[in-house]
Amino acid sequence: MKDSTRLNRRDLARFGIGALALGAVGIAPARLLAAPKIESTQRGEMPTTGGLRPGPLGLNPQPLTVAGFQPVSIAIQKAGVDAIVETREIVDGVMQDPTGPWVVSWYKETGRLGVPDENVVMAAHVDYWDVGPAVFYNIRVLAEGDEVDVTGDDGNIYRYAVEWQKLFDADNAPIQDIVGPTNESALTLITCGGQFDYANGHYISRTVVRCKFSEKVAAAS
Repeated sequence: MKDSTRLNRRDLARFGIGALALGAVGIAPARLLAAPKIESTQRGEMPTTGGLRPGPLGLNPQPLTVAGFQPVSIAIQKAGVDAIVETREIVDGVMQDPTGPWVVSWYKETGRLGVPDENVVMAAHVDYWDVGPAVFYNIRVLAEGDEVDVTGDDGNIYRYAVEWQKLFDADNAPIQDIVGPTNESALTLITCGGQFDYANGHYISRTVVRCKFSEKVAAAS
């Protein structure tokens, strides 16, 4: 359904991205008319590299980079999943819907691949109004130990193993525990589940699968 990945929780925890503003201060040398010659009397410590200095490196600093890699596809053999991964956002605390029945959404405010102790959160439709069963229709069959392979934009495969699969009431789900930070490298898959509320046009529950990172498979050369 169109709103199948909304968590329907008014107090959904919002994610923010902190930003650091970096700056350099230029100091013009003063004119010294009769200053005495300065001579070193001892060897000092290595100067800090915390600020920009004149020269090839200081005048052309490297841009800040974001750690980790963006997921581009996902494969789950047991659930029959082989799909591309699109990038979506969490807007005003609401996870934006995947754009179609066969695509999986990764939310850029959550974790990235290859970063320790981050929670990579993805969601997809369980079914679609003019299609029937959709890409995450079978994730409810996943059990502990089942493998989930996510390919990053670095070409490597990040392999996860299922830890648990649970069904939560949509209006009372522990949102922060599901999509918030974790103390391990995790992957969280979310789709609709339970019964369908025909009066309001949405599922009353959410199927959540939590996976733990197990290994990285290098890209084929």
